[in-house]
Amino acid sequence: MVPAPPTPSRRRRRLRLAIAAVALAAIPLAGLVAVAPSPAQAATRTVVSLTFDDANANQLNALPALKANGMKATFYVPSGFIGAAGHMTRADLTNLASAGHEIGGHTVNHPDLAQVSVDEAKRQICTDRKNLTSWGFTVRSFAYPFASSTPDVEKAAADCGYNSARLLGDIRSRFGCPDCAYAESTKPAAPFALKALDQVDATWTLDDLKQGVTNAEKNGGGWVQYTFHDICADACSDLAITPTVFSQFVSWLKTRQAAGTVVKTIGSVIGGATKPLVDGPSVPAPTGSTNGIVNPGMEQGAPDCWMRGGWGTNTPAFETGSPAHGGAISSGITMTGYVDGDAKLLPQFDLGQCAPTVTPGRTYTLREWYRASGVTQFAVYLRSTAGAWSYWTSSPWYASATDWTEADWTTPAIPDGYNGISFALTIFGNGTLRTDDLALYDSAGAPPLSPVAGVSRVAPDTTTPPEGPVELFQPTESDVTG
Repeated sequence: MVPAPPTPSRRRRRLRLAIAAVALAAIPLAGLVAVAPSPAQAATRTVVSLTFDDANANQLNALPALKANGMKATFYVPSGFIGAAGHMTRADLTNLASAGHEIGGHTVNHPDLAQVSVDEAKRQICTDRKNLTSWGFTVRSFAYPFASSTPDVEKAAADCGYNSARLLGDIRSRFGCPDCAYAESTKPAAPFALKALDQVDATWTLDDLKQGVTNAEKNGGGWVQYTFHDICADACSDLAITPTVFSQFVSWLKTRQAAGTVVKTIGSVIGGATKPLVDGPSVPAPTGSTNGIVNPGMEQGAPDCWMRGGWGTNTPAFETGSPAHGGAISSGITMTGYVDGDAKLLPQFDLGQCAPTVTPGRTYTLREWYRASGVTQFAVYLRSTAGAWSYWTSSPWYASATDWTEADWTTPAIPDGYNGISFALTIFGNGTLRTDDLALYDSAGAPPLSPVAGVSRVAPDTTTPPEGPVELFQPTESDVTG
């Protein structure tokens, strides 16, 4: 077999060796001591990066194996999830960084960046980096949620000050991409479209994990990036592997040092200085009589700007269509198996493309048309200035209604530290709820309610105590309807 011609990197290495040989020839041999390099120093050909997405709390189960084998990983963090149920806390992130692991960005609210506006994508990417930096971390590496991107989104990642951004599924394995290379280059041609293996899921075996490394070792080396989501012993998700398998993999990985394989964080492979922070585009708050809701009657196409929400033990069935109060579309929810909690369709939790911006100290008028077999009420969520969403308050109850009826309620003053709002009428019992034409106004300029022939409007039942969710709500991929 004819040897392949040396690559440019190999040619440069040979040139450096030749120069070194000439320099040594000019030095008297007396006093020289030969120092043998370690195997990894002598012939590093394959670099492995272990990355973790979404800041799931069970990822901490990987730390004993990483520590035992002297390995550092990169954790891609959606800052809006930190402190939520099932996710890491800020103290967890601090402990990771103190142990030498890298904290990277993964947006604030984990949206599909290819499906939102460029401005929203930039807000998500830039604000996440600002949040993580304000918590004391050096943030240089980014990963696209759902591995979804566009050239404009890649430019946004660069504009927000990152040094790299990772995709998924562009490296050859038994799980896909049969025509792809077995590894990314350690000097990637497109640092904002890093090529990585498919995300690790429950179908991966220990042999599959090993194969990603040995495939690269046998085919010229390069950079192999692994992506983990859940490390748990109880099959907690479709993306989970057990701590035992993970430990077996990294223990085996350590033995590959003799073959010139090393483990590095994403940032240490890419390198480069930490860049200045950048603000995302701002979004003005609604004023006067302008309805602050985007796509209030659900009549527009994508982005739909609506999401499913709820909590507790119950079984809601969502649908959209007729009958509608205005236009041809309304939202319908049928609840069965109710024990506790609620369900609702409300404006998407985001940083401003869909969710209205609000001003601390001001009050807002909320309105929505409904038909309901039982009582209903507004549940209201607020977005912090860091972009995280949490439950705030609920309105009093509104009576059941067989005809279209408009609920109208004014919030308390928005507290300091919050700049966004999402809300909707909820169903919290077996039965049906149909809603349409959501509205939000600054209460100082809200238009008056006008009488409508044949339609009644009812005031909330202020004698009945409000009821609603009392826990932090975070949307998942299945919550997004548009």
